Amino acid sequence: MNVRQLKEYFMRGAVMVVQITPFRYPDEKLDLDGLRQNTEFLIEATKGGPIILTPAGSTGEFYSLTDEEYKQVVNTVVEVARGKLPIVAGASGAGTKATLERVKYAEDLGVDGVMVVLPFYFVPTEEGLYLHYKRILESTSIGVVIYNNPDVSKIYMRPSVVSRLANEYDNLVAVKENTPDIATLYEQVKRNGNVVPILQGRGEVWYALTAHLGIKGFVSPYANFMPDFCIELLNYGINKQYEKLWRMLDRLEPYEEFVRSLKNKYGASTTILPPPYADYYMVYTVIKVTMDLIGLKGGSVRLPLINLDDDDKRRLEDIIFAKLGLKKIRE
Repeated sequence: MNVRQLKEYFMRGAVMVVQITPFRYPDEKLDLDGLRQNTEFLIEATKGGPIILTPAGSTGEFYSLTDEEYKQVVNTVVEVARGKLPIVAGASGAGTKATLERVKYAEDLGVDGVMVVLPFYFVPTEEGLYLHYKRILESTSIGVVIYNNPDVSKIYMRPSVVSRLANEYDNLVAVKENTPDIATLYEQVKRNGNVVPILQGRGEVWYALTAHLGIKGFVSPYANFMPDFCIELLNYGINKQYEKLWRMLDRLEPYEEFVRSLKNKYGASTTILPPPYADYYMVYTVIKVTMDLIGLKGGSVRLPLINLDDDDKRRLEDIIFAKLGLKKIRE
């Protein structure tokens, strides 16, 4: 899929599935066969629907992968899915040089695009942030998605900076927008949405609440195990069937409440940011357990993330089958 086709794919409305990276218990070794099985499931379950695969993103614990593991993860997804679904791999680093290396790895492996989170650790000026993405966009012939995530980067790309890049570079194909401030999100869509598609980066609930603003789709960790639900949600938003969209949140709420409740048992998040940043820090672990329970390959998280204990796995099992309505994919 070339850059123009990828941008059009985003503009029509799509769900980016940020794929989990399965690690084995208890040694946390990479489970490439599990990743392969999960990718095959997504291809079969979505029938080529409006899905984009994103290996090695935040949900894929990219920060815990060595360079060699990163290549193995991306290559596995490319081997299984190339030509069947678009692939936009995470390719991020704290500095520009390290980011460029991962962009090059991903491009050489055959992805359709890369998703690049805002640089983290050091806080750049707006000009430094612009030049960071300018160099990335000029270095590659594939599509680039800006991951505008203040949660993990403690910085934010304002609409004026997005506008400069979107109007200068055709291979900027989307912006994954993670601000929890609705007015800021709307400003981003108003200023730039006609030039580059803006995606809701905070998942299903936030998509349901903001689809009417002109969002072109959303980024989903839950599509790892219920892509049909996520595609249905997307279509209600695209077709402006907002009451149906919001009613789907009732089905999702027990699962969301379970994730929020875990902070009472496993301890508070160490973030200094206010809610909603602090409420969902156990979600990656919950997603992996969910996948194990329905017959996919979730596996362990890697430290410093922590796994659920057996009591909570049993509680989750009741929620996903009795309340969320999931079915076993395989034993």
